[in-house]
Amino acid sequence: MPYLVECLASVEAQTIDPGRMEVIAVDDGSTDGTGECLEEFAARVPIPVTVIRQENSGGPSGPRNVGLAKATGRYVFFLDADDRLGPEALERMVAMADKNGTDVVLGRVEGVNRTAPKSMWGQTLDRTDVFSSNIKFTLSAQKLFRRALLDRHGMRFDESLWTGEDAVFTLEAYLRADGVSVVADYTCYYLVGRDDGKHVTKTGGYALRFDSARALMKLIADMVPAGDRRDLLMVRPFLITLLPQFGPKFLTDDEEVRRHKFELAEPLMEAYWTPGVARRLKVHERLRLHLVAMQRADLLLDVVKFVKAKKQAAAVLEKRGTRLYLVYPHFRSPKAGIPDEMYLADAREARAFEGYREAAANSFPRRALRKIRRMLPSKGFGAAAA
Repeated sequence: MPYLVECLASVEAQTIDPGRMEVIAVDDGSTDGTGECLEEFAARVPIPVTVIRQENSGGPSGPRNVGLAKATGRYVFFLDADDRLGPEALERMVAMADKNGTDVVLGRVEGVNRTAPKSMWGQTLDRTDVFSSNIKFTLSAQKLFRRALLDRHGMRFDESLWTGEDAVFTLEAYLRADGVSVVADYTCYYLVGRDDGKHVTKTGGYALRFDSARALMKLIADMVPAGDRRDLLMVRPFLITLLPQFGPKFLTDDEEVRRHKFELAEPLMEAYWTPGVARRLKVHERLRLHLVAMQRADLLLDVVKFVKAKKQAAAVLEKRGTRLYLVYPHFRSPKAGIPDEMYLADAREARAFEGYREAAANSFPRRALRKIRRMLPSKGFGAAAA
């Protein structure tokens, strides 16, 4: 409360036929009148509403699992009580799933007093997957899921996780789905920033973030064979969940917390940090994670200070401008011993610097062709025929 009032109003305003909906509301031990508000809503609206009131579980996984066990519809959608739906949200997402036979539908998300994911809304996609789109960067639970998919694989939210439980659930659904659709041309979901700042994802100790990263990395490793596709997905937990623990906050952490963070990160780096993940990151991201893997907190502090100051790293161009290194702290320091590859910018990052020349994508075939030509007789075929 009071966010729940607008949330329920957005459900009541849905353009889909009320007879095609069911609402299962789980009051997880609220003490602010939520239960009474839900009961009043259930008695008033033409939509079938089930209100379940229970003792507080401490997290979202338990209540979501309770609701999922009661669901009878072909699809389920998890709506957080402080957010709201666009009026046509359910109608559009269900139509998209029905049209394409897809198991998961993402509806465009817009932030209200908070940021929302953006990179996956470039265009509406009838059918895509987690490897060929940016959907891996939105793993919240606010998606339309085909219930048969969830039941077939016994999918439920991990109640041992206090944060990041939705990321594990949603990524598993992406990987198991027979196609994913994206509705990018209509705002289906409004992600509302609470005035009190009490979002579950923003509360809790740092150790919970490592639990979340560990669970997501294990899921990826269990479901995707080692190689490019696994590395592509591993970027997400390394970049979104793990790396922030070694950002500006690390500078204000005391020595004990820093040591503990390195201890928590060590098995994750050993098991899942690969060159394939590293090369997909920006230089400062890759460099920081490399130093975490090397357990070099002393060098990491210098890099984090540099990044926090928002300084522009100088560029060093080599190989006729086709290789560009960014001079972050300890670049080519014999004492530090950090490989040059950690400072090497990929084409996307290097293009911003004057003098960079992108190596031709077909440079290898060209070199091979030149070699073949050198091996041919000096006279051409035409001369020989003459």
